[in-house]
Amino acid sequence: TLLALRAQLNAAAPEKDGKPAYKLSVNDMVIKALALALRDVPDANVSWTESAMVKHKHSDVGVAVSIPGGLITPIIRKAEEKSLSTISNEMKDYGKRAKERKLKPEEYQGGTTAVSNMGMMGVKSFSAVINPPQSTILAIGAGDKRPWVMPDGSLGVATIMTATGSFDHRAIDGADGARLMAAFREFVENPLSMIA
Repeated sequence: TLLALRAQLNAAAPEKDGKPAYKLSVNDMVIKALALALRDVPDANVSWTESAMVKHKHSDVGVAVSIPGGLITPIIRKAEEKSLSTISNEMKDYGKRAKERKLKPEEYQGGTTAVSNMGMMGVKSFSAVINPPQSTILAIGAGDKRPWVMPDGSLGVATIMTATGSFDHRAIDGADGARLMAAFREFVENPLSMIA
């Protein structure tokens, strides 16, 4: 369903200067789904510090971008409030400027969580390392066609993506981590709820 909605939204994109105004990626939808999941599970939208635990009001999602010599994580601020097209256009800009080493410190410092997506490299699943002071990171693997039991009980083929959450247990216990992952899964499996 997520891939079908993505295709529909991209096909319906208005033109600007003869080009589509946006082109959504799966990663853009993952960013939005994680931001909304953090909004719905506020006990997981926290950071551990030496003096106190900080509860965040917004979902500021860092996204790992590979650059020569390492990674940098530009931050989509208040991602839970932004449209998918806005997230997509911000990520394209951040990705381009990250590779040119033209990001400002405030564009890559901070954040309440992060996404690391190695699906485009064919990696099916992995565990990502948390970037302190964030307390969560989501590792996204490649979509893979697999046999799947459909809602009506029949056997079919579905594209399955593996998402692995890593949590700093000083701030987020297993139950809150599980609730966050369940909320994320709900948004990914019912993507219309991300644009409603």
